[in-house]
Amino acid sequence: MLHTFPTLKTDRLVLREVLPEDAMSVLAYLSDEHVVKQMGLAAFQSEADALEEIDWYASIRREGTGIRFGITLHEDDVIIGSCGFLNQSERHQRAEIGFELNPAYQGQGIAKEAALAVIEYGFEDLSLNRIEALVLPANTASQRLLERLGFQREGLLRQYEKTRGQFDDLYMYSILRSDWSLKEANLLNIKSRLDG
Repeated sequence: MLHTFPTLKTDRLVLREVLPEDAMSVLAYLSDEHVVKQMGLAAFQSEADALEEIDWYASIRREGTGIRFGITLHEDDVIIGSCGFLNQSERHQRAEIGFELNPAYQGQGIAKEAALAVIEYGFEDLSLNRIEALVLPANTASQRLLERLGFQREGLLRQYEKTRGQFDDLYMYSILRSDWSLKEANLLNIKSRLDG
């Protein structure tokens, strides 16, 4: 039986379960061609498309293969994007992270803030050892974000996925629990030097 859906809070954000009543908010950004082309999807056309996506979020949680958080601002409970895990393997203690954000909120550090919270949840609450990310070579914004988060590019997976009628190359990125622990230790050392 599933436990209550977790809620993650950061300085500016609340990451929560995406519900059917959020469908129009989800549609607002997944109907944007610029957003979905980086995900290998066709632009959503209707509320039914958004409800299907929300149902998929619920199904990966039920199956134990992932969890997807809706991103909202503290002062406004409207879903502006999502971030979470899929292809989770309990045996191998790894999962793949994914995220997308309404273009109106891009360039404000929101995706980074949400991803940091989800990565911490993955290592601390899900006991992951490895978090992966697959990124289209043309998606340089996501690549830069992953690198700022401490991910390392491991290589190019040639024609790895077939999406939108074509085979796509994808870069494989990863961050390990040991990388994260080292990064946290370094941040604490920097903070203590600044405070002292």
